[in-house]
Amino acid sequence: MLNQLHIQNLAVIEDATVDFAEGLNVFTGATGAGKSLVIGAFEALLGLRKATDMVRPGAKEARISGLFTLDDPRAAAEVGEALDQEIAAGEEFLLTRKLFASGRSSVSVNGQPATAAMLARAAESLVDIHGQHDHQHLFKPAHQLAILDGYAGTEALRDRFAAGFAELRSMKKKRDRLAASAELREQQRDLAQFQLDEIDAVEPQEGEFPELASRGAVLGNVQSLKADAARCYGALYEADGSINERLQGLTGILLDVAETDPSAAPIAEAVRSATMMLQEAAFDLSRYESRLETDPEEAAEVEARLNQLNRLIAKHGDGRSGRHVVGGEDPLQPVIDKRNQLAEQLEKLAAAETDAGGLDAQIEAAERALDELAGALTVKRKAAAAELAPAVAAQLAELGMVGATLDVGFDAADDTPSGRDRIEFLARTNPGQPERPLRAIASGGELSRVMLALKGVLHGGDRISVLVFDEVDANIGGRLGSVIGRKLRALADADAAEGPKPQVLCITHLAQIAAFGDKHFVIQKRTTGSKKTDSTATTVAAIDGKARVDELAEMLAGAEATPTTRKQARELLRVAERG
Repeated sequence: MLNQLHIQNLAVIEDATVDFAEGLNVFTGATGAGKSLVIGAFEALLGLRKATDMVRPGAKEARISGLFTLDDPRAAAEVGEALDQEIAAGEEFLLTRKLFASGRSSVSVNGQPATAAMLARAAESLVDIHGQHDHQHLFKPAHQLAILDGYAGTEALRDRFAAGFAELRSMKKKRDRLAASAELREQQRDLAQFQLDEIDAVEPQEGEFPELASRGAVLGNVQSLKADAARCYGALYEADGSINERLQGLTGILLDVAETDPSAAPIAEAVRSATMMLQEAAFDLSRYESRLETDPEEAAEVEARLNQLNRLIAKHGDGRSGRHVVGGEDPLQPVIDKRNQLAEQLEKLAAAETDAGGLDAQIEAAERALDELAGALTVKRKAAAAELAPAVAAQLAELGMVGATLDVGFDAADDTPSGRDRIEFLARTNPGQPERPLRAIASGGELSRVMLALKGVLHGGDRISVLVFDEVDANIGGRLGSVIGRKLRALADADAAEGPKPQVLCITHLAQIAAFGDKHFVIQKRTTGSKKTDSTATTVAAIDGKARVDELAEMLAGAEATPTTRKQARELLRVAERG
């Protein structure tokens, strides 16, 4: 609900604070006093009307602030999303709009900057204004459909359709992406398969290259290796004056020394051990030399395999030949890694092809499911529309529009998240006239009464927090005024189907309507100053008790109150109190 509206320097309002009540709030005042200005300020706050020319003459800026509370969690969430702020159900939030004489404006939410577009989106969940054609919430077919679903109780079915619609759209987009990339996938598959076949034809093995490189080096140097081994063996063991012979002589001398001086025994033992180790090394060297044999066939095979691997490394490795790899690196590892990556890529490409084939079946199943949901939605909506039309017609008759009707027109539509129905509320305000969309109703009074009748049947199911009625009493008399007043109060007192009851603001010139207000505001225009410096200002004041009786009496008399009209006013209040 709207808790408070503060207006500064807006048109003829210099400074006014309006504290609203729950239920029905009525505004009255003499013709020309500016009764619609409060509603105009509310509209300007929410960006529902142009306000560049509304700054009070002589002022640099106008300021409008609205303090709101939303008890309905869904409405609070919708408004919070529109304002890009956390709006908690049951907690107050402040909207402020400044209008500058230069034509600029600024908007804030709880003191934080916002945009006019954000306020306009929030207004869709905050307020429904009846009487001016520029921003009727119920003019929008999408909102009319949501209201019909609320009346029909098909929100859950509609949500299921919306979820299925979103899933189907996602699957179709995926299928389109797969179809668009089919040629590219085929090219990628051909290249990956060619490269994989090329690598697998060579069958590279981990650790193979270092072993082959080492074996190739040996086979290519057998003669020099044998010669070096033989030369070392002779120097160590076989030649005259070899190292072994000399160490044996030294060992004998040191053993003699140790017999004389036992402290030299460890030294003698160390030399003796070294001699034995040298002998073992000499024997191993002899065996190594005898194993070295020239094998031209093996050397050719190793060289051929190394050349084959080097070509593979150059093409699929890191670009370096195996001959230039140093340290403990295995130049074949990048090739083996690439081989595994190619195999994985081919698996993914094959899976994509499988997905593309399976998607068609999934899409067909999803479309069949949506067909069933859409059909069920249409049936339930048409059944609800058939119940809605006579109920609204009965309400319109009570409001003095005998013979007026409101029907629901149905057209088939392409799939949308809401189903396959395009609907529009069609009204006939006088017998013999054709049905027309609500937005085509020219009379603001008739339109307001159609809206009131519709709202009365729907019982607030659209969860709008604030309902504003302007011109609802146009061209009607006091008897119908009492009927309208009673319905406005009933609307404000109705328990909504999906949330708290709405708050109703009504501008009226009929005492019979004003008497039903839970809170009554009188709007007055005053002129102060001299003829040269006179100033006009509009004030807004809440009234009750005697002041309210006098205001109603003046409205009944059309002039100053009289004892008779005061008595009538008190009777109106008593009748309204009884409901």
